[in-house]
Amino acid sequence: MPNANIVAILVLMGSIGVGLLMTMALGSPVPVIVSAVVGVIAMRAPRIARQWDRAIVLRLGRYHAMRGPGLFWVVPFIDIVGSWIDQRTITTSFAAEQTLSSDTVPVNVDAVLFWMVHDPQKAALEVQNYAQAVSWASQTALRDIIGRTPLIELLRGRERIETELQTLIDQRSNPWGVTVQSVEMRDVVIPAALQDAMSREAQAAREKQARVILAGAEVEIAQSFEMAARSYRDNPTALHLRAMNMLYEGLKEKGALMLVPSSAVESMGLGGMLGAAALRQDRLTGGTGETKVE
Repeated sequence: MPNANIVAILVLMGSIGVGLLMTMALGSPVPVIVSAVVGVIAMRAPRIARQWDRAIVLRLGRYHAMRGPGLFWVVPFIDIVGSWIDQRTITTSFAAEQTLSSDTVPVNVDAVLFWMVHDPQKAALEVQNYAQAVSWASQTALRDIIGRTPLIELLRGRERIETELQTLIDQRSNPWGVTVQSVEMRDVVIPAALQDAMSREAQAAREKQARVILAGAEVEIAQSFEMAARSYRDNPTALHLRAMNMLYEGLKEKGALMLVPSSAVESMGLGGMLGAAALRQDRLTGGTGETKVE
């Protein structure tokens, strides 16, 4: 690290300076040589850890202390910095390719893991490479969950699967001093042939639902007609008014063809009205209008 090198150079220059002063005082070059040797050794003592780093110090091969952030000192040739542990949040992407779901469908799943080291001592001492271990643990956990989950739940229940995946990875990585903050599934890819089959299935389901809705509407219309027939049966005046309204609405359309039952003409006395309406319609349409009574 550049900052640590600057501190080491300052230590060496200070040691040499002290040697020169002693040489001037004693008149012998030995203090300069001794001071230079001591300075070179002392150059290995200062270390600087960045704000997000923690240094694991080993003394004679055994764990001694955790240092940082900032400036700290080690004993040269006795202490070594075994590991530098980054305590920031780390993102790791992992995937499970061609993994069979519980209903034997091959899928490719991509996900992202957000994790951090909460115990630098365990991360340095309990596992050889904690970052690689977390990555492998994530892949095996993802394959495990896919293997016991049907395809439809992989596509629809992502939040539940992400929570379950986070819990499983956290259980495996906690002994290493690592905690999982969240897991996000980016994509679930299924074979193209299966995509086509699922698309056709979804289209058939929508068509079936449309037919069911249409049939329900027909039933409601029939029930409404039945209720209207009962009302008109007991109230002929209302039936006449409804018939006149239907004639009016029909004659408003240019070039309309109307079929009126003969019984309605006789019972409601619509002969004169139909004649007048037909004559007016004929004038409006230039002779193309037609009113037919059967």
